[in-house]
Amino acid sequence: MIVVSAVLIGILYVLVNSLIAEPHRRRFNAIMVAGAGAAYLSSGAFGPWEIAFTAAVTYCAYRGLESWTYIGIAWLLHTALDVVHHIKGSPILPFAHTSSLGCAICDPVIAIWCFGGGRPIQQLRRRLASVPKWRRANRMS
Repeated sequence: MIVVSAVLIGILYVLVNSLIAEPHRRRFNAIMVAGAGAAYLSSGAFGPWEIAFTAAVTYCAYRGLESWTYIGIAWLLHTALDVVHHIKGSPILPFAHTSSLGCAICDPVIAIWCFGGGRPIQQLRRRLASVPKWRRANRMS
């Protein structure tokens, strides 16, 4: 159940972000991933490595102000830290034991969207609608 809900949260994040116009959408996502990168700072689970990680994500977020690729990289960096925190038993939300696992599943969904250029979902839907039905059926099989 956690996998399905985490993927759905990632998809919901993408759908809501699709409502924001460019270049504000990219900049908003750079700020969001910077905040996500700092989420574990108070845990202290990995000492100075948490600070080094936050610096790396902050650098990617800064570069993400002009590049979707860097935002995707930052989300994947956050995914790696989510996995490590889940394994160690130090979740992002202390009261929710599987919160880091859920975050580790959700973040790659967002990263994939970022690597695709952070395009609005409406654009993808129009693109699929322009493909003839017979070609869509062949692609699905």
